Amino acid sequence: MISYITGKLASKDIGTAVVEAGGIGYEISIPTNSSLYLSHEGEEVTVYTYLAVREDDMSLYGFSDRESLDLFKLLITVNGIGAKAAMSILSALNANQLKQAITFEDASAIAQAQGGGKKTALRVVLELKDKIEKIYTAPVKETVVDDTDEKKEALDALLTLGYSRQEAVNALAGIEADDTEAYIKLALKNLF
Repeated sequence: MISYITGKLASKDIGTAVVEAGGIGYEISIPTNSSLYLSHEGEEVTVYTYLAVREDDMSLYGFSDRESLDLFKLLITVNGIGAKAAMSILSALNANQLKQAITFEDASAIAQAQGGGKKTALRVVLELKDKIEKIYTAPVKETVVDDTDEKKEALDALLTLGYSRQEAVNALAGIEADDTEAYIKLALKNLF
């Protein structure tokens, strides 16, 4: 398995990049919204990779951060989603947007991916919601202004969405609401 490649960005095109490392040019499929597009040719880059091996093909899929790679690996565990479909989803949504869409069961956001449909998006939400929550939700170890259960749950949800603990605590500060969902909505407004 090739975990990552560090080398010189030899070329980039829509959906692919070639990274030269050790005298070898590795052609890597990357999401169309990847931050690798901000790098200039000749610049040193690190690409976190997944090597997909099939009977008739070997392909490298690459990401600018480990979190996107981990989400890619989760997506390909979903029944009916292969590497290309997973790459399409990660091209339509960045890591935080995808985690948010799964957490809030927003299948329509996932369905925006090229070649994806409503049924595929629903399958992604159903099969990954619990996994996303287990992986990305940190336990609450501190109080958030007042320590109601709803506010703690809202903090956990914001952490799951990729916000730092400090951002989440600041967004929830001073908010009073009746339930977890209301806390989350008000905190998200504070973050934007």
